[in-house]
Amino acid sequence: MDFTQEQVDAIVREARDAAWEASDKFFREKLGGVDQYACGFAWVNIYKIKGNTKLGRMLKAAGVRKNDYDKAFQLWNPAGYPAQNIDTLEHGALAAARVFAKYGFDAYAGSRLD
Repeated sequence: MDFTQEQVDAIVREARDAAWEASDKFFREKLGGVDQYACGFAWVNIYKIKGNTKLGRMLKAAGVRKNDYDKAFQLWNPAGYPAQNIDTLEHGALAAARVFAKYGFDAYAGSRLD
């Protein structure tokens, strides 16, 4: 994968926008706009990129951080959605992971209950 910093920034922005749209749609349509039921967290992990590579440095510059557990790049709550409902946040993380995958990244959504 050969991207410029502007392209990486645009991909991250597109992933965050898709995450917001998916989270907001679920929250409004399925939860009726009420933050209810199970609470939790969601994120996107991007694998197979080393932090000291050009792409790794660009991801860091775009606000995507390496996690300490498995060294994947991680975008925590990619929607930035102001809810605690895990299903809402998972919908956002899945949408963001699909955007990254569309551009060739090895990306997966993850979540856990609080």
